[in-house]
Amino acid sequence: MDTLRWQTGTLFLLDQTKLPFEEIYLPCHSWQDVRQAISVLAVRGAPAIGVAAAYAVVLAARSLCQKGGDTPFLTALEAICQDLDAARPTAVNLHWALTQMMACARQHEADGAEAVTAVLEEKAIAIHEADVAINTAMARFGADELEKLGRPLTLLTHCNAGALATAGVGTALGAIRELHRRGLVSMVYADETRPLLQGARLTAFELMADHIPVTLITDNMAAWTLKTKGVDAIIVGADRIAANGDTANKIGTYGLSLMARELAVPLYIAAPVSTFDLSITDGSQIPIEERNHDEVRSFRGVAAALPETPVFNPAFDVTPHENIRAIVTEKGIIHRPDAVSVPAFFQH
Repeated sequence: MDTLRWQTGTLFLLDQTKLPFEEIYLPCHSWQDVRQAISVLAVRGAPAIGVAAAYAVVLAARSLCQKGGDTPFLTALEAICQDLDAARPTAVNLHWALTQMMACARQHEADGAEAVTAVLEEKAIAIHEADVAINTAMARFGADELEKLGRPLTLLTHCNAGALATAGVGTALGAIRELHRRGLVSMVYADETRPLLQGARLTAFELMADHIPVTLITDNMAAWTLKTKGVDAIIVGADRIAANGDTANKIGTYGLSLMARELAVPLYIAAPVSTFDLSITDGSQIPIEERNHDEVRSFRGVAAALPETPVFNPAFDVTPHENIRAIVTEKGIIHRPDAVSVPAFFQH
């Protein structure tokens, strides 16, 4: 299944809220359609969100060309990008893609709105295609690094950092796929990832489809699984990485890192360089999205708590760099990430 497709001026997004039981594509004819899909997690995963947002800018530019109006084209487009940027505040790939698109628009401003729109479509397609190449390179680096731990490997992952979170291949699951291709995967334990069960609905689904051995566990079974099942390593994705290596990922990753540290299990992050936000010094500056409380009170319309029950529902947490063995990127690996090694990696 494609996470997203661009066909004849329409963006088709695989509705991941319906997986694994239904394969439904949402046609997005406007940038508002894309924003809504991002907001409700029909498309999710930092890289996939970035690609979807790039196409949303194309749809916005086309709409502005058709409607005209008194507001200058680039001014109106900038306002739309700000609106899109607010849809998921933690995932920095969203901001990165929008910044890339606006820079492209400004570069061609003198050519007129219709020419800018055509160039923006080319740019969005390039971002889409590059994501697949980036994930392929990252998978090789990750597999090479994990292979050093021995063979065959027992791994644990959290949430979904697979093809469904990207334009293809995946970040953490990309490395697992490459290890499986080399015959080096004994078992993958997948956390269910409450409250929206991305691990159960998406990760287990992806791995089973690729015939990669997987066992689904609930989030509160992770510590005991690490202790008793001979887990060699944990590998997860990321939504934003600070300049010192502190990493925001799906809620539960921080707790997993504490378990891993206690039990001496190495934790690896797999993320493209676009996920790094070098403008912030550490994880305390990463904005943490808090989502609708009904996500915790119920699931798919089935109540699990009284409707008036107070809820705290952060979508992400921050894993301190001290708990991370290495960060795998498409450009190479940052071992023992900190305020020195991360900036040095980008300098070289």
